[in-house]
Amino acid sequence: MKLGFSAADEAFRAECADWLQGQMAGEFADIKGVTQLTAMPERRREWEQHLGEHRWGCIGWPVQWGGRDATLAQQVIFAEEYARAGIPGRINHIGIELAGPTILTFGTDEQKRRFLPDIAAGRTIFCQGFSEPGAGSDLASVRTKGVLENGEWVVNGQKIWTSLAHISDWIFVVTRTQEGTAGPKGLSFLMMELDQPGIEVRPIRQINGDAEFNETFFTDARCPQDSLIGAPGDGWRIAMGLLAFERGVSTLGQQMGFRHEFDAIVAAAKANGKAGDPVIRQRIAKAKIGLDLMRYGALRMLSNTDHSAIDGAALTYKIQWASWRRTLGELAMDVLGQAGEVAAGDAYEWDMLPNLYLFSRADTIYGGTNQIQRNLIAERGLSLPREPRG
Repeated sequence: MKLGFSAADEAFRAECADWLQGQMAGEFADIKGVTQLTAMPERRREWEQHLGEHRWGCIGWPVQWGGRDATLAQQVIFAEEYARAGIPGRINHIGIELAGPTILTFGTDEQKRRFLPDIAAGRTIFCQGFSEPGAGSDLASVRTKGVLENGEWVVNGQKIWTSLAHISDWIFVVTRTQEGTAGPKGLSFLMMELDQPGIEVRPIRQINGDAEFNETFFTDARCPQDSLIGAPGDGWRIAMGLLAFERGVSTLGQQMGFRHEFDAIVAAAKANGKAGDPVIRQRIAKAKIGLDLMRYGALRMLSNTDHSAIDGAALTYKIQWASWRRTLGELAMDVLGQAGEVAAGDAYEWDMLPNLYLFSRADTIYGGTNQIQRNLIAERGLSLPREPRG
């Protein structure tokens, strides 16, 4: 496999880097280096719109929908340079990376015209309504119900761990629309506006002091009949297609963020003398090897020409990065020592490395626990017999 980039790609990298770094040194310097996902929401919404205005918001999309028709290599490069510039994570990453590609693949022409331009322009922020209190990693067990009444879907139920729902405009919801069904059958995929009387969003405070996650309650919440993506009962297939997009180009940008954290650990070890500890040095080397392996694996995964399904390599990625980053957080705290256990100032806000440790405790849980990931690898990747279910 050739892992390098062409001269044209490297020229594109220079263009990306120049523009992104210029923004972080100029108009948007105040958001550079922000680590908490909920910090400065209005400024980051302005940043989303600025990206859209210059067609950097979703470069892999077709030009007609606000993108640049960028090649896969260019999308990888942009994701890497975005993270390298120290820009906070996208508050509309759900819209850009999940909702948008799902609409492009499964939506009607009218739905594309309705949603895609505003997502690309940063005017519409999306969140995801999958997990429920009794259906976290097991999406097929959702109990939220949708009923068609007078040309509208009426939805009742609860979703949980809905990232950034409190600052989002729309939510896509997997709901059971066929009475008496169980498992993946009878599910439908709805697009719902959040600002309505039937939807209540309650933040969940995390151990790092942030409140990225939310509970979302639906009480006779409504959306038009044509907000359904695909056909009634087609929700499972569409949700599985969406999860394939989740293992997409953004993984390379994610890894660049990991590289920032790794570099900060190395710098801290050099500064406080821990770099001379042979055990710490060995753990740092192991972390670097793991980071390189993830990059090569992600490039191999992205070389798959069929991005509408999750292949065996993609199935391994979540458990790989989540386990690696959790170990990286433990290394960070061992390098920092007691200095990493005290937050500066009165506010409960942590610097990068303590925040890494605290947030990474959830990495092996959200998006499918490690245990569930092993089942997925076994059953879908290796075609082993399904685990008995009650």
